[in-house]
Amino acid sequence: VRLVESGGGLVQAGGSLRLSCVVSGSTLSIAAMGWYRQAPGKQRELVAAITTGGGSTNYARSMKGRVTLDRDNAKNTIYLQMNRLKPEDTAVYYCSAWGLGREFDYWGQGTQVTVSS
Repeated sequence: VRLVESGGGLVQAGGSLRLSCVVSGSTLSIAAMGWYRQAPGKQRELVAAITTGGGSTNYARSMKGRVTLDRDNAKNTIYLQMNRLKPEDTAVYYCSAWGLGREFDYWGQGTQVTVSS
């Protein structure tokens, strides 16, 4: 399984970005996908996740109301729309896919998001 992110960049506070993650390979056993982020000196944290079956979503409290995660099954792509960005949202954002019991997980290479004040 290969995950390729795009859409990161530099944006001013209050601005928006849309991240994309294209998934390829053997995806049948993937139970959920999502976005994590890691800021310098901090642990990686979940931003948003979506189940591949029912499409249920889960959002980090710090970003709830400012992000929307959706998917295009025909394109094997998930998207993270981020609005009203804050400088504290600056981080490397990673796309990930995992099995039902986290018996496996896959990661993209990450995309940098920088929010200037």
